[in-house]
Amino acid sequence: MSDEPPPAVDVCIVGGCGRVGLPLGIAFATRGLSVVLYDLNADAVDTVNAATLPFAEAGAAAPLAEAVAAGRLRATTDPAAVGLSAHLVVVVGTPVDEHLNPDLGAVPRALERCAEHLRDGQLVVLRSTVYPGVTALTEKLLAAKGVHADVAFCPERIAEGHAMTELFALPQIVAARTPEAQARAERLFRHLTEQIVPLQPEEAELAKLFTNTWRYIKFATANQFWMMANDVGLDFARIRHAVAFDYPRAADLPMPGFAAGPCLFKDTMQLAAFNRNNFVLGHSAMLINEGLPLYLVSRLEDRFDLATSTVGILGMAFKGGSDDPRESLAYKLRKILALKARETLCTDPYVVDERLLDLDEVVRRSDLLVIAAPHEQYARLDTDRPVIDMWGLTGQGVRV
Repeated sequence: MSDEPPPAVDVCIVGGCGRVGLPLGIAFATRGLSVVLYDLNADAVDTVNAATLPFAEAGAAAPLAEAVAAGRLRATTDPAAVGLSAHLVVVVGTPVDEHLNPDLGAVPRALERCAEHLRDGQLVVLRSTVYPGVTALTEKLLAAKGVHADVAFCPERIAEGHAMTELFALPQIVAARTPEAQARAERLFRHLTEQIVPLQPEEAELAKLFTNTWRYIKFATANQFWMMANDVGLDFARIRHAVAFDYPRAADLPMPGFAAGPCLFKDTMQLAAFNRNNFVLGHSAMLINEGLPLYLVSRLEDRFDLATSTVGILGMAFKGGSDDPRESLAYKLRKILALKARETLCTDPYVVDERLLDLDEVVRRSDLLVIAAPHEQYARLDTDRPVIDMWGLTGQGVRV
């Protein structure tokens, strides 16, 4: 436990220069709070301190520059920063391992790295999606170190790219073990929204996993429906339009497409592990969504002589409009096509990857094109090459 001086800032965010922590820090700063971002990534820290976003996030650039210029927000690699604030928010990745088992130690390890600077009286808020029980594990860890701190679990529920809207518009789940910790966490997040949903920590941990898993299963349902229609030569886009048109009970049926990214698959597997791997729906969704690139290539093999074809993959981000390639199924598609096609070329307007080519070159050199991420730039391609569009982006149907 540290003998640090009284708090110098309102909020310290651990993992604060990432895609969840930085928008949160900017949001607090726009509401007049002083914020320090503690992060191990020195390059990201330097970028933020230069008032530049290290990744794309709509509406975040201007308030970041304003907050840095006003001295309300700064970033650091110094773990002593965690002792500067009465409010400590932990935002770190919580992956599953190569065997799809949850990593229960991600949050505890983050706190261990800065444990000597923790102080009595702090409010420690877990923001990461965690396996049920990690909040209690954190409480035990702090107690074992002799730190008398309040602990709350307040999960983020933003969609990447929409943080600067949703942090203020969406209700905030707030969960804590004691009334004092609950009240402190509610006061903190009322700087962003008046809509607070109180829960117990274990309820909130499941609520976040249920949220992401529900989306993953919905996407799997749409993908399975698409494959069913596709296999009998029908256009799922037309069927879906008929199902959902002015029919509210089917309004949430998605279009098909790669269900990827750093959260949905991972959190579905965390939920499966929590239920002793007895989760037929979740595992079925995984087989459908993770198998989609294989299905797509099998359909291409039916239509084209891939062994003599150059295939262009358009979009390597995990979703449209994003610069984030984490867990993108476009890269899985690329690996499969590397075995099947004569040549595979990839492009993306946002993702930074030295293996990627300009769109014009990919279109010019390819015999057929596959839209893997529905970036708006691909909606009106000027080409006579066949365009495979499972997303319905081009408005020409989704049959493959």
